[in-house]
Amino acid sequence: MGHFYGDIKGNRGSASRMGSKQSGITAHIRGWKIGVRVDITHENDRDCVRVYRTTGSSPHRESDLIAKFSDNS
Repeated sequence: MGHFYGDIKGNRGSASRMGSKQSGITAHIRGWKIGVRVDITHENDRDCVRVYRTTGSSPHRESDLIAKFSDNS
């Protein structure tokens, strides 16, 4: 059974994916020059989310971490 779930919807319909505590799950949503990547992992008995600003689909540059937070358990 999965620990993480992700959903996305576009012009081809909806899709979902599942991730485990070991694999985590990542989503990268982007335009040509700007985007956002969200990673969720399980670390030290907590779910941890990191949000990055990316350069989208254009030539890759270093991503900037813009938020990090975890659950309270």
